Amino acid sequence: MNAHRLPPVRWARSLKREWLLYHLGDPRFRFMWDAAPSDEWVALDCETTGLNVRTDDIIALGAVRIRGNRIMTSECLELLVRPEKRRFSAESVRVHRLREQDVAQGIGADDAMRQLMHFIGSRPLVGYYLEFDVAMINRVLFPMLGMGLPQPKIEVSSLYYDYKFNQLPSHARGNAAIDLRFDSLMKDLDLPVWPAHDALNDAVMAALAFLKLQALRGK
Repeated sequence: MNAHRLPPVRWARSLKREWLLYHLGDPRFRFMWDAAPSDEWVALDCETTGLNVRTDDIIALGAVRIRGNRIMTSECLELLVRPEKRRFSAESVRVHRLREQDVAQGIGADDAMRQLMHFIGSRPLVGYYLEFDVAMINRVLFPMLGMGLPQPKIEVSSLYYDYKFNQLPSHARGNAAIDLRFDSLMKDLDLPVWPAHDALNDAVMAALAFLKLQALRGK
């Protein structure tokens, strides 16, 4: 089909895709712009040395594929990543229980990104406060690709907020205070809570919440 015969929105998307692919720093990763497999997603989580996107480093990555209404635990990715700078605060170690010596034999960040991109493919991403994880990943990717992850991103806390908001009577929606803490969200959805701040555990729990919210939305 001639590009100029496409509907305006599809034509604009096609043009943007071609522009991004033309400027892609490494053409081996063009597959991330392919059409996503039907009914598949990847739930993702990172552990980091801290919460500063500009100065902290990724030290662990966890990801698991979702297919239809199933979490494919046999198709998961779990990586320890060697940080560029040794900046482990006592607080960060208390949170994720990973010490400098635990990740010293991890793989380099660039290698971790290559494995992660191949694992994700073009599948949409799912996560809890995914914006932070993607920002940390994109900081490593930009020198490699000249751009960040292009896949659609699905935020579990936003899905949960919409679900709870729509349950409220109309008169209560103006000043609704909805608890978006992960433990509260999981408990309210009657889902198991595993030890947090383990990248793969957190990815699987985000996947569970995503599927439960999908099912509730379909009712």
